[in-house]
This record gives sequence, C-alpha cells and structure tokens, in this order.
Amino acid sequence: MTSHRKHLVRDFNHFITCYICKGYLIKPTTVTECLHTFCKSCIVQHFEDSNDCPKCGIQVHETNPLEMLRLDNTLEEVIFKLVPGLREKEQQQEIEFWRRNKLKESPDEDGPICKKARLDEDDDVKCDRDYHRSDPQIAICLDCLRNNGQMGENIVKGLMKKFIRCSTRVTVGTIKKFLSLKLKLPSSYELDVLCNGEIMGKDHTMEFIYMTRWRLRGENAVMEYGALRSRVRS
Repeated sequence: MTSHRKHLVRDFNHFITCYICKGYLIKPTTVTECLHTFCKSCIVQHFEDSNDCPKCGIQVHETNPLEMLRLDNTLEEVIFKLVPGLREKEQQQEIEFWRRNKLKESPDEDGPICKKARLDEDDDVKCDRDYHRSDPQIAICLDCLRNNGQMGENIVKGLMKKFIRCSTRVTVGTIKKFLSLKLKLPSSYELDVLCNGEIMGKDHTMEFIYMTRWRLRGENAVMEYGALRSRVRS
C-alpha cells in the first residue's frame, strides 16, 4: 500500500509568507517585473520610499512602481485553505479597525461591515475596470520621424490620425505597443519614440515627459517615432 505523507503548514511557509513583514500573505500582491509576492499593504508602503523590489532589488518602474502590481486572488484562497482560521481572524481585525476609525472620523457613517463590503467592491472595480478614465488627460501628436541620417532609413509610415488623447500615466512602452499595432509592424522591427530628438525610456510616463520636456520649454506635446529593421546576428 502507498503511504501518504502528511505535510505541516510550516512546510509551505516559504511560499505563503511575506518577505517584508514575515507574516502570512494578506491580499497577496505580485510585482509583475520579477514575480515576487508580498502583502498588499506591505509592498504599497515600501514603494512610498523606493522603486526597487525589496526582495531582489530590481527597479520595478522609474516613476510609478504601483502600476506594476497585481493582486493574486488564487494564492489568497490557497493560503486561507492551508491556514485554519486565518480568514476569520483577518476579517475580524478589519471590522474592528473600521469600527475604531468610524468613531474617530465620522460617527454618522454606516457600520464597519457595510463599509468593509464597499471597500471590497471598490477593490474589485479598481482591479477589473480601471482604465484610467478618471486620470488627468493629455493630448499628444505622434509624428512620423523623417530620415535624419542618425537612425538611418525610417521604414514606417505616418498614422492617418496622429493626434491621440490618453492618461498622463500612460508610459512610452504603452505608446510603442499602440504604434506597433496601428502600423502592423513585425516583431523584428525596433521602434523608438523620441521627444526633442531624445529617445524616451519605456517607463517614462506622459506626465514625466510633460513636466521635464514640454512644460519647461513651452513646447507643444509632440512626439516622434521611427523604426529600423533589427540586425540579424550570425
């Protein structure tokens, strides 16, 4: 007969504990750049002072690392099944927290249970339906780069509609993906986005570029793009 080995919860602690607080992961949140997971509150607080992953040290984002976080609901359910009573304990602590803060801030508000339900609903909406529609918007002109002798022959054509409106939190990397789809560029082409002749990093947001390039110089929000065929290495 095959013997079934019993595993203790501590055998899995390496996979279900937070590197920052050393406790069980609460609302596990993964950094998409390196796939390390932390408690949501722990990693958000960490990113207030640093843009690097606290575990491996990789730079998550140049300006806004919170953009690179994703909730892991599946892992949360696994942890709650592995650790008896953890879900109930966490829910009770959250209810008590809101009860204390309700008395301090606004006694006329709904009870902590109702408030907790609204918070959970808000979290779901933010995760599933956040398209940055409430963000400040910026109008940008995407102009095709002319041959300038430095980049060589530009092999892409201009957009039919070169003016777009987007969130100020949009990154250059997202603009590159947008251009690649619109222009139907093969993956073998290298696409660069420039501002004032300077190639912009993929993590630069439109707000960062506006504050450091356009606003200070009093220029219009114009960006240029160009693509060259990648060199095939032998």
